[in-house]
Order: sequence, then C-alpha cells, then structure tokens
Amino acid sequence: MKLKENLSVEDKKMLKSMFWRSWTINASRTGATQYHAAGVIYTLLPAINRYYKTDEERAEALVRHTTWFNCTMHISNFIMGLVTAMEKENSEKDDFDPQSITAVKASLMGPLSGIGDSLFWGIIRVIAAGVGISIASTGSVLGPIVFLLLYNIPAFIIHYYLTYVGYGVGSTFIEKIYASGGMKIITKASSTLGLMMMGCMTASSVKFKTILEVAVDGGGDPIQVQTYLDQLFIGIIPLGVTLFSFYLLRKKINVNVVMFGIMFLGIILGLLGVV
Repeated sequence: MKLKENLSVEDKKMLKSMFWRSWTINASRTGATQYHAAGVIYTLLPAINRYYKTDEERAEALVRHTTWFNCTMHISNFIMGLVTAMEKENSEKDDFDPQSITAVKASLMGPLSGIGDSLFWGIIRVIAAGVGISIASTGSVLGPIVFLLLYNIPAFIIHYYLTYVGYGVGSTFIEKIYASGGMKIITKASSTLGLMMMGCMTASSVKFKTILEVAVDGGGDPIQVQTYLDQLFIGIIPLGVTLFSFYLLRKKINVNVVMFGIMFLGIILGLLGVV
C-alpha cells in the first residue's frame, strides 16, 4: 500500500485503468515490425490523454509507441509504469528528450523478459503444474483448478503492483538523473544495448549454410564453400540478408514483400541445391 501513498486520486485512477488495459498487450499482434505495439498504445492511452492537451502532442506520443515491443506479460507492466512517468516528464519539461522514452523501453525488454520467463515459465508454472498433476493423479477434479490458482494468483499480484512500482521509480529516478545530466548516458547505453540485442537475435535466428562444393583435380576431397565463408566471416550471409532486408524496409518496401521474397529465395536455392 506504500506504493500508493504519494499518488493522487487521478494517478490511481489512471494506473488502475492502465492495469486492466495491459492484459491486451500480449493478445495484440500488429505484424513483425510492431508486434505488441497496439497493446502498448492501448495501455498508455489514459496517460497520453491526461498529460498531453493537444491532438498534435498526443499524435506524436502515439507514433512514438508504434515501435516493436515484446516482453514477458506480467513483467511488462513495470515498463508501462516507467514509460508513463517519462511521458509525464516530457509533457512538463521542454528540454526532455522524447527519444529517451523509446530507448529505455527497448533496452528493458530483453533483461526483464529473461527474468520474467525464468520466474513464470521456469519456476511458478513448474511448481503449479507439479502440485496440480499430483492432485489430478488421484482422480480429483481439483488438480487443474489448483494449477490455475497457484499460477495465476501470484501472476496477477505481480502484474498489478509492477505498474505502480514502475511509475513510482520513474517519477523520482528520472528527475534525479536529469538533474545530474545522466539521461544522455542512459539513452546512449540503452540504444547500444538495443543494437546488441538485435545483433544477437540476428546471429541466433538467421541461418544460412550452403552445401556447394568445388571439385578438385586429381580426385582429392572437394572444397566446401561454407568452410571458406566461415573462415572469411562467420555468419556473413545471414548478416548480409539482415542488412539488405533492413535497407528494403527503410526504402518503404512492404514487410510482407520482404518476408515472402526471402521465403521464395530460400525455396529456389534449395531446389538448385545451393542450400
């Protein structure tokens, strides 16, 4: 309850509305380039409508949150609360950098998802399933009910209070770091971390391995093209495909055209025996 001591009636009403709206974040998907952005916008609407007085300011805030977002559902409300505090600061201070809002939001997704996935999928769900299965194995219908209760009650509580924690941390933390000039450092570090995450995703998710061989005179072992590609630069083809796709998207090429183009290219290369 201490989380709510310094909040006004309007703050409590706004955060409670955001909490109920936040259940739509992971249920909304608006394509590969935005993913759960629609749910984020819907969640933040009470804050945006409250803090910004003109349609132009509200439109800028809405566009700012159309960027890609994906985070463990019950942990993401910490980000929503923190972003709300930053939007409040942005509406009150002319020297506030709005790009820092997007940078901080993007930088927190990965680390918090790591914590959230481990906590909810690796611990709470496993414990709840173990207890529920043990009860169900005796023939009791309480097994699935107990499982749902053991998982959803702590999930609901964490989901609820992290909204207030994020907002409370943001309203005090942001004011201090702005006074000390630390926001520029955080924005730069957040942007760098976001780029590192994208690089890791590219290296782990984009795969290419050619089976092409070059025959050698005299009956020796054929030369494996993939071996030389790896010696030149491990992952050079996946990196090239990723950068070329990014280039096409910057040129306003429809994301579906890019995706299906890569699919057809992979099929053709497979039929030709290249991959």
